[in-house]
Amino acid sequence: METKNKLEQAVKDALKAGDELRKRTVRHTLAAIKQVEIDLQSPLDETAVLGIIQKEIKNRREALEEAQRANRQDLIASAEAEIGVLNDFLPKAMDPEELKELVEAAIAEAGAASLKDMGKVMKLVLPQVAGRAPGDQISALVQQLLSG
Repeated sequence: METKNKLEQAVKDALKAGDELRKRTVRHTLAAIKQVEIDLQSPLDETAVLGIIQKEIKNRREALEEAQRANRQDLIASAEAEIGVLNDFLPKAMDPEELKELVEAAIAEAGAASLKDMGKVMKLVLPQVAGRAPGDQISALVQQLLSG
C-alpha cells in the first residue's frame, strides 16, 4: 500500500479509536502533502511523500530542541510522541555502513572529486535512499567523503 493511502487509513483508524494525537499528527502531515500537490498541480510520487514525512519529523525535532531549552516537559512529550507516530510511516532506516557504501559508489559513478560535485552525488543518492535516511545525514556524509 502506498504511504499516502496508509496515512489516510491511519486517520480513519485514529478517529474510530479516539486517538487524538495520531489523528492530529497524521492529518497535519496529509495537509502538508496536499499543499505541495496543490502547489505543483500534480500528485506526488512515493519518494516525495516520504520526503515530506521526513521534513515533518525534522520540524518536530527542532520543536523538541526548543522545548528542551525551555524545559517544557509537556511540549517535549508531545513532540516525541508525534515523531514516533510519523516514524511508523517511514521504511526501515538505512544502516550507516550501507549508506556510506551507497554514497561512495555514487561518488565514483559521478566522478566527484571536490565539494563542487556535491550536487551530482546527491542527485544519485537521494532516489536510492527514498526515506530511509534523513537528507541532512546524507548531506553531511557526502561532504565528509568529498572533503577527504
